[in-house]
Amino acid sequence: MAATTAIPTGRDRIVLRAAKELQDGFYVNLGIGMPTLIANHIPAGVNIVLQSENGMLGIGPFPYDEEVDPDLINAGKQTITELPGASYFSSADSFGIIRGGHIDLTIMGGMEVSQEGDLANWMVPGKLVKGMGGGMDLVASAKKVVIIMQHADKSGTSKVLKKCTLPLTGTRCVHRLITEWGVWDFEYPQPVSAGPVRMVLREIAPDITLEKLRSITQADFVAGEKVATMLA
Repeated sequence: MAATTAIPTGRDRIVLRAAKELQDGFYVNLGIGMPTLIANHIPAGVNIVLQSENGMLGIGPFPYDEEVDPDLINAGKQTITELPGASYFSSADSFGIIRGGHIDLTIMGGMEVSQEGDLANWMVPGKLVKGMGGGMDLVASAKKVVIIMQHADKSGTSKVLKKCTLPLTGTRCVHRLITEWGVWDFEYPQPVSAGPVRMVLREIAPDITLEKLRSITQADFVAGEKVATMLA
């Protein structure tokens, strides 16, 4: 009897689906937390350059214990590896790369995303806030902004909202949202501030129905013409 392949769930599902956003030749910024795990799941044949706000291009996979260099860290203070051709520079130059529009894709974590494409991801309620880091620069300047997060908080309350309740990182800035239950695109008017935003479901997890997804999502969204199955 052939062995069955387990369907990834939770954070694993989110990370594996987010890795499919990577395209050959992209310059990519991965936010702190869950997005950094994507570096270990770059699809075969896809060559990208990972950038970190603290001044590095050419980040490799996370190191094994015997490979750890305590002086080699990303913006989230995690130890990392370097690929051949990696380069180092000042934080000022790093933000010049971001603000100059040279980042093709940023994949960041989120605490709240609204149906208008607004993002809140830098203030954790009840905890000491050190600042928003490079989040505001990235959502304003990257060519594509993908947010990954778990669909609900620990109490089961939807984090995909009609309106964000936390301080915003950016307004109408999210291009794609990925949770463990689905993938949504945001369709903006031109100019962006001119009219309503459409939040469109593109993919749905294999273990949930559309009706159930609507019931656990506070935001209003429409189903795309063809809704694919995540990671099919």
